[in-house]
Amino acid sequence: MLNGLWLAFFLTAAAAGLARWLIGGEAEVFAAMVAALFDMARLSVEVMVLLFGTLTLWLGLLRIAERAGLVDALARALGPLFARLMPEVPRGHPAIGLVTLNFAANGLGLDNAATPIGLRAMRELHTLNPRPDTASNAQILFLVLNASSLTVLPVSIFMYRLQQGAPDPTLVFLPILLATSASTLAGLLVVAFVQRLRLWDPVVLAWLGGAGLLLGGFMAVLATLTATALAALSSLLGNLVLFAVIVAFLLAGALRRVPVYEAFVEGARGGFEVARDLLPYLVAMLCAIGVLRASGALDYLLDGIRALVLWSGADGRFVDALPTALVKPFSGSAARAMLIETMQTHGVDSFPALVAATIQGSTETTFYVLAVYFGAVGIRRARHAVGCALVAEAAGVIAAIAVCYRFFG
Repeated sequence: MLNGLWLAFFLTAAAAGLARWLIGGEAEVFAAMVAALFDMARLSVEVMVLLFGTLTLWLGLLRIAERAGLVDALARALGPLFARLMPEVPRGHPAIGLVTLNFAANGLGLDNAATPIGLRAMRELHTLNPRPDTASNAQILFLVLNASSLTVLPVSIFMYRLQQGAPDPTLVFLPILLATSASTLAGLLVVAFVQRLRLWDPVVLAWLGGAGLLLGGFMAVLATLTATALAALSSLLGNLVLFAVIVAFLLAGALRRVPVYEAFVEGARGGFEVARDLLPYLVAMLCAIGVLRASGALDYLLDGIRALVLWSGADGRFVDALPTALVKPFSGSAARAMLIETMQTHGVDSFPALVAATIQGSTETTFYVLAVYFGAVGIRRARHAVGCALVAEAAGVIAAIAVCYRFFG
């Protein structure tokens, strides 16, 4: 899948470049395409330097939380809920703790670090699967919730915005929180409908109802604020919550007599390895997308979509953020590259860049996650996993666009 997508980027760029040369007489297009290759290769290394530090920091802190028992405590708290949503998984099964840890990594926006944890969770769930070649209900629910990408602290998005010179990297905190809540809720509801899960169970209602009331009340308060006040509140909460989580992890570790420094270093080594392994993928995708933009092919596509949007009478400013949404189901590295390229082209705090950042933080790589997670355990029949995951993804994209218009006008 990724092979075809990457090759298509280059072939499309080549065709667009030839058309501009032969029809428009723009021979300089090839120089621009070659320059884009080197520019994007340099940019990849610059992004990776900051990514090394970000992943190292948060995986180190996550290891402190794990050794302090916070993850186990969360797993015990979620046990009654998972017993209803995944009735075939026994209480106390190792899969529940791994699923919880995966959600914690996703919640912190550490999508690359969450993958190895998610693979371990999928393998544990597979030990309970009576049909090894077919996805079980529990595996489908886990994959869809993973694909819906519930992100509480999108630190990777903050890092990309910081690297591109954003004066306030956490500006998109609240938009991402609202959009990712919409995608997760849509994914849960559609899976519950297909699998006939009893969402009216008192325990499920307590969890979902409580979360719904909190989110609804929060949105009611936000609806009373101006766009300027919303942006200021998003910045304040983003920084406040981010630092509060760090302090909470450290205090929990100290109270449980965890050697916090040693635990941090132990977890941080994993962040170095994850970031190191990501560099080739980032170089490959950023270079391909840079050539695609320099050839004019991406602009032709967006101009066509923008014309249709304007013809319908709608505002077309979000169109420049659509490349991130279009490639996100197939490749996280491609979407990441599209986001960075949008920031470079339009400005880090431009409306398209803010929408793209919100989309990146509230959706996941549906086909990639399905291929990796199900492929790791030999599942060939995905059943309703793809359809449910795409519903969640579409809900996240629509919510991201709507929320950004409310926040950033």
